[in-house]
Amino acid sequence: MDSIPTHVTQLAETTHALLRLPSPVGRLELTADDEGILSLSIETDGHLPLDSTPESPSSVLRLAAEQLDEYFAGTRQSFDLPVHLTRGTEFQRSVWARLASLNFGNVISYGALGSDVGRPGSGRAIGGAVGANPVPIIIGCHRVLATSGQITGYSAGQGIPTKAWLLNHEGIAHR
Repeated sequence: MDSIPTHVTQLAETTHALLRLPSPVGRLELTADDEGILSLSIETDGHLPLDSTPESPSSVLRLAAEQLDEYFAGTRQSFDLPVHLTRGTEFQRSVWARLASLNFGNVISYGALGSDVGRPGSGRAIGGAVGANPVPIIIGCHRVLATSGQITGYSAGQGIPTKAWLLNHEGIAHR
């Protein structure tokens, strides 16, 4: 029997609502508590973190599903959803806050992001914080590229192909 990673069991214990929906980048799994969205996971190799947990939708997750459907249909460019970031260091949260301010179709380099949050020259730490974003798509971590415009990685879904799809969807040039 496979063991369940600790972060998944902790998430399941604190989650009050769970909803899954199809998308062009794979199935999405959203969780929320009473204050807002806790996480968005993109299917990886046919699996989602809470696949064995029954869905328990809430009004905020239904609204998120509606807005994500509109985003993927090309009729929505921003999200108006409560996000409840319960995890992460102060540094990670500062990176996520800056990412949340990026508009549809805009891009930032890892270096510029580091400068914006007061940590110039800390590319690895910035990359780690970007990769730890618990709410991808809604908080647009896919909008971070190398200074050259190259995709250097993506921790959600199928990785670089998922990020390339999201960038193409928003008309963001990349290499």
